[in-house]
Amino acid sequence: MQFLQLTKPRVNALIVFTAVIGMLLAYPVGIGWDVPLMLTATGGIWLVAGAAAAFNCLVEQAIDRNMARTRDRPTVAGSISTVQVLLLAGIVGGIGLMILYHYVNPLTMWLTLGTFVGYAVIYTVILKPATPQNIVIGGASGAMPPVLGWAAVAGVVDPQALLLFLIIFAWTPPHFWALALYRKKEYAKAGVPMLPVTHGDQFTKLHLLLYTLMLSAATLLPFVVGMAAWFYLLSAVVLNAMFIWFAVKLYRRYTDALARKTFNFSILYLALLFAVLLIDHYAPLAARF
Repeated sequence: MQFLQLTKPRVNALIVFTAVIGMLLAYPVGIGWDVPLMLTATGGIWLVAGAAAAFNCLVEQAIDRNMARTRDRPTVAGSISTVQVLLLAGIVGGIGLMILYHYVNPLTMWLTLGTFVGYAVIYTVILKPATPQNIVIGGASGAMPPVLGWAAVAGVVDPQALLLFLIIFAWTPPHFWALALYRKKEYAKAGVPMLPVTHGDQFTKLHLLLYTLMLSAATLLPFVVGMAAWFYLLSAVVLNAMFIWFAVKLYRRYTDALARKTFNFSILYLALLFAVLLIDHYAPLAARF
């Protein structure tokens, strides 16, 4: 149970969700799903993501000790040892990679391994303590799940999968900067150079707004290239208007409560955006019945 807590189940749920959406979008409309393959790929991705999260918790013990939302983690409380975490993460991650290599395809395994290294090592160990751009650069790892899902069923990474990557990549900074704004004192105490700590609230709020506008533009690309139709476009416009409203309001009249609401909405925003993209993809099939 302690190790399960370290795998960050709520974060992992969003990772798995976007990976599954990537799988479903990779199938042309009218082509049957390979359900056993999808379940196997989902399990492998989930195991490796959980191992990466556990390794992240291990490396960030000092940071987690100063954060209200993480100070109860077993790695901080000392109820699970470093050796135990490394052993469990190694076993779980290794099993996940083995499943992906032998029962899905080697491409998905290598992409998943690269994502693990990008998150657990490049972001956690190198970028997060070194630069306020940690979220921007490190966001590449968090944007990979739909690409992994796409590669699992298609065996290749098509341009459409890269659009899904771009959307999450653009979403990550405003999502995390909203959190960093109302957790600024905790990040400062932990010595993490998040943008509000190094450049102040006003600078961060401006960049949060600018990245939200960039995200809104990125979400229109599936319609532009013919990957999605009008239902997706209209839904994306509504969701973007709501996110921009939050960002503008934060910029003009900031409160911690509003920043928290913006952070929570950003999670709902991404889930709904991918859900409507999936609905739009299969709408022609539904229209036949």
